[in-house]
Amino acid sequence: MKFIFRLFETPLWALIRKEFWQILRNKQLIILLIVPPTVQLLLYGTALSPDVHNLRLGVIDYAHVEASRELVTAMTSNRVFILESVPSSEKELSRQVEEGKLDVGLIIPPEFPRQLADKSAKIQFFLDGVNANTAGIAGGYINQILQQYNRQLANEQASPPVSPQVVFLYNPGLTSSWFFVPGVMGIVLTLIGTLVSSATVIREKDTGTLEQLLMTPAGNWEILLAKIVPLVFLMMADVVLALTLGLVVFHLPFHGNIALFFVLSIVYVFVGISLGMMLATITRSQQQVLLTSFFLNMPLVQTSGAITAIEAMPPFFQYLSLLNPLRHYITIVRGILLKGVGFDVLWMNILALVGFAVVLMTISVKRFRSQLS
Repeated sequence: MKFIFRLFETPLWALIRKEFWQILRNKQLIILLIVPPTVQLLLYGTALSPDVHNLRLGVIDYAHVEASRELVTAMTSNRVFILESVPSSEKELSRQVEEGKLDVGLIIPPEFPRQLADKSAKIQFFLDGVNANTAGIAGGYINQILQQYNRQLANEQASPPVSPQVVFLYNPGLTSSWFFVPGVMGIVLTLIGTLVSSATVIREKDTGTLEQLLMTPAGNWEILLAKIVPLVFLMMADVVLALTLGLVVFHLPFHGNIALFFVLSIVYVFVGISLGMMLATITRSQQQVLLTSFFLNMPLVQTSGAITAIEAMPPFFQYLSLLNPLRHYITIVRGILLKGVGFDVLWMNILALVGFAVVLMTISVKRFRSQLS
């Protein structure tokens, strides 16, 4: 207790209080801490999805039999494809796909019933390949629907000798937001952490109060620690905000250890603060900080696996991403929240994250102290 009371009488406590009040009086900074994380989580968690729905389908049915009508029904029953048009000719169907009015065109030939009897029926699809990702996913959906349709036609035959049973672990409903929201949490901490920490230091340099701090009885380490402590508390408030939005809005599961999650989040907060302070020591104005942070943060986000899977990257960037602290933090968050794993599984990522925090904080502290000197 005596130590706590003595702490309240030290120059360090006075500097920490000054930093807290300075940040709380800065309305722009408070808005930056609250609004962007909320908007980004809600926007990306809702908008980013690998699933494709409501693709516009055009159909030319030359057969006009029950089997062809069942095929069209199978294509449109799950809302992946919506019957948008029934053109009168193949030329008109091709034109509608070309003009972007249709995403997929289907042509059922007149000999379709006879081909079904011979078990060699062929139908034709037109896919708009301008968006290669959507076209690829649509092609996969078409293959799945046709396989199910073939099984329905052959239901009178004996069951196949091999019948696979697929079980999806950790995300049984294949909810895409469960993948994106932990990634966006890491992105938010990176962007906000670097911007807020660099802005607080740059503001001191712009207003000239950094020189005034050097005239106080406080030592260099106390000035530096007073800068870091309020930022850690404010960034952890962002962690709580992001986690609450994930649990309440997107029903994100939390299967792991909550204490481990917050401890490692504090470690990553130090990474973000270190990057921001480093940017502040190599720039001279807030505009330079903003431009430099975009140059730094964009590669961090793109190679982190937050939006696209690491496995989908070229091998060179997969190895390069090992030097990205955001990749390790996102892996940790997904492992704790979705899989419920702990240190025994995530120890390599945890050690890498701690190593980045120590190295980056050491570099930023040395540069900041050299400026104070």
